[in-house]
Amino acid sequence: MAESVSYNPREVAVQQLVETAKRIEVSESIVEKLKHPKRILEVSIPTRMDDGSFRVFTGYRVQHNMERGPAKGGIRYHPQVTMDEVVALAMWMTWKCAVVNIPYGGAKGGVVCNPKEMSLGELERMTRRFTSELIGFIGPEIDIPAPDVYTNPQVMAWIVDTYSMNKGYLVPAVVTGKPVELGGSLGRNEATGRGCAFVAREALKTQGMDINGATVAVQGFGNAGSVAARVLNEMGAKIIAVSDSRGGIYCEAGFDAVAAIKHKADTGAVSGFEGSDEISNEELLGVECDVLIPAALENTITADNAAAVGAKIIAEAANGPTTPEAQAILDDKGVFVVPDILANAGGVTVSYFEWVQGSQMLFWTEEEVNSRLEGIMVRSYNEVVAEAERDSCNMRDAAFNVAVGRVAKAVELRGIYP
Repeated sequence: MAESVSYNPREVAVQQLVETAKRIEVSESIVEKLKHPKRILEVSIPTRMDDGSFRVFTGYRVQHNMERGPAKGGIRYHPQVTMDEVVALAMWMTWKCAVVNIPYGGAKGGVVCNPKEMSLGELERMTRRFTSELIGFIGPEIDIPAPDVYTNPQVMAWIVDTYSMNKGYLVPAVVTGKPVELGGSLGRNEATGRGCAFVAREALKTQGMDINGATVAVQGFGNAGSVAARVLNEMGAKIIAVSDSRGGIYCEAGFDAVAAIKHKADTGAVSGFEGSDEISNEELLGVECDVLIPAALENTITADNAAAVGAKIIAEAANGPTTPEAQAILDDKGVFVVPDILANAGGVTVSYFEWVQGSQMLFWTEEEVNSRLEGIMVRSYNEVVAEAERDSCNMRDAAFNVAVGRVAKAVELRGIYP
């Protein structure tokens, strides 16, 4: 069977919806509505380059569903952005927001460009023109963008400024993931990794294991992966393996996550960390451990390597790290998988907090943010576990059952106007 990586992402997303709807008996009319995004926008973005020439980039913004609230989703800058990819990501954002029960629908945006080949000035001019094209389609009550692949708080700051200049007053709630100095939320940068750590801890409880001394391997020691490792380490777990794009390290006795983070910051890689052995990214997946956190790229765990996975629990910090074929193999092995739409929903949850704070102009302490995040992640995890037990299914199917069920109910209650 072909690997999922070769599939059209929009077709995959629609198929997931159809299969979920059959399990929870959603009417065909509601499924038909949810198959199609509410709004798809494609814009041209003429941009003055540093040499005085003009280039015209293509930008997309897709709003999948807004039945439960304004649309929410990141903007990515990447040369391989496609409309089908953005549509699929917007649909998945709808389910992610619904599974943690925050009042958003899903959206996504992208610009076809290579930011690595552009200067800061070129990126700024492109971002501001893109924002100008989106003025009528985004806003705190309509659609709230956020950072994604190759975008960051600085890009969000340019969007805030451009939108606010057009409105005539500061509108900090137009985006999330912006700098704290412009109304960003404390705790936002760590939210995805911290949320993943919370659900990993809860999964250990479900499986009858103690967090103290539990062994953890993290593939992808970037922002989400390193934060998850540090937080789990602080909870009492033992970090025995981590990796980045250049390779990985392993130490059966465990090592200090903070020291590993500092080593990577100083050297640019985790390799060479004192007291550890070198391993490859592929070898890390086979490490015998209690918890594996894939926090790197999509389609990391496939039909080719799933049988070799050595973990009892997988908590997906990355988007789509496990292919459908691999999920079936992991189920047969008895691996307990906490899916991405739940495990990495900490980011959008704290984005919701940021939007609330910006709308009220009332800002919370980092302790308040983290406490509220923990409450939502634990509650959502327990709701998905209850659904898995009720429907005798795995956690991925249960998470989709919960999410699609909530959105479908909202569509049913609101009906169709006129």
